[in-house]
Amino acid sequence: MGTDEGFLTWVRSALYEAERALHDGDPAPRRALWSREEPVSVLGAWRDARGQRELDELFAALGESFSDCTSYAFELLAYDVVGDLAYTAGREHVSTSVDGRPRTYTLRVTQVYRREGGAWRVAHRHGDTVTE
Repeated sequence: MGTDEGFLTWVRSALYEAERALHDGDPAPRRALWSREEPVSVLGAWRDARGQRELDELFAALGESFSDCTSYAFELLAYDVVGDLAYTAGREHVSTSVDGRPRTYTLRVTQVYRREGGAWRVAHRHGDTVTE
């Protein structure tokens, strides 16, 4: 399997499953895919984070807010892999409960990845709400 194919397989399996789990209230799979090296950052639709401590706090808070995910889809619009760095740009289409209230929304999401010890890890995420 080539570098691009391996990366896309990871995005469509492990990363997808981690995001689905987060939207169902379990932040552990997402956190497991994030880098433990600095820098790491999130410019989020609801909250920002920079550094490991803030990342842990953010993911825990999201896990407490989300529950009952009924639908999660990632629409990949663009990606590239250059050596040990990669990015994705796309839309997340989500139906979940936020603080106990059902919500359906779409986020525009760009993520940056690093290959660390042979495995892809997320290093940065930027997401914002699509308003059409």
